[in-house]
Amino acid sequence: MSGSGIHIEGLRKRYGEGDTAVDALKGVDMRVAPGEVVGLIGPSGSGKSTLLKCLGAVIDPSAGRMTLGDQVIYDEGWKVRDLRALRRDQIGFVFQAPYLIPFLDVTDNVALLPMLAGVANAAARARALELLTALDVHHRASAMPSQLSGGEQQRVAIARGLVNHPPVILADEPTAPLDSERAMAVIRILNDMARRFETAIIVVTHDEKIIPTFRRIYHIRDGVTHEEAGEGREFA
Repeated sequence: MSGSGIHIEGLRKRYGEGDTAVDALKGVDMRVAPGEVVGLIGPSGSGKSTLLKCLGAVIDPSAGRMTLGDQVIYDEGWKVRDLRALRRDQIGFVFQAPYLIPFLDVTDNVALLPMLAGVANAAARARALELLTALDVHHRASAMPSQLSGGEQQRVAIARGLVNHPPVILADEPTAPLDSERAMAVIRILNDMARRFETAIIVVTHDEKIIPTFRRIYHIRDGVTHEEAGEGREFA
């Protein structure tokens, strides 16, 4: 997949008006290339969640410019008419909890998004099985979420995030509930998928186990980002 990945310029977000206004983002600049996994870290209240919600078209920025893939989605106002379709088709989400639908099996949990986008059921399931195979969880394709281990559930959640081949994935604390071995497995998978599908991935994390794996890190403090080189350490 080609495109510019993620490009943010001068992004601002203000909550409230007048004397009670709070500037959560004060001019964020960030760039993530296709095929790259970048860490986003910072203390509670620094603006990480606000930034992710703006990127995910969940809340409205106050100013700035955002490009996802090859599309300018925000430039002092939304440039996309259907934000729901944007979130469904162009942005993959991976959360701390897998949020799998308990009454659907693994294949249908992954295939649901392309089905909602109009892909035929058989083609959507074939796409889901391809990703489940790539993530080495295809043998659980007919299992229900309650039958999966925590690591298997997170792999299925990653497959769901990738199934519409989005140019961007936003991962919010994806390793927080996992032990060291499973956390490293998830980061290894995200890096492999980023390279394979030319996806730009931002990982918001407090997890000290995985921070040394990033080649680039953005610290966010008081609503402003600061870029630094990461260790890029090989996965343990």
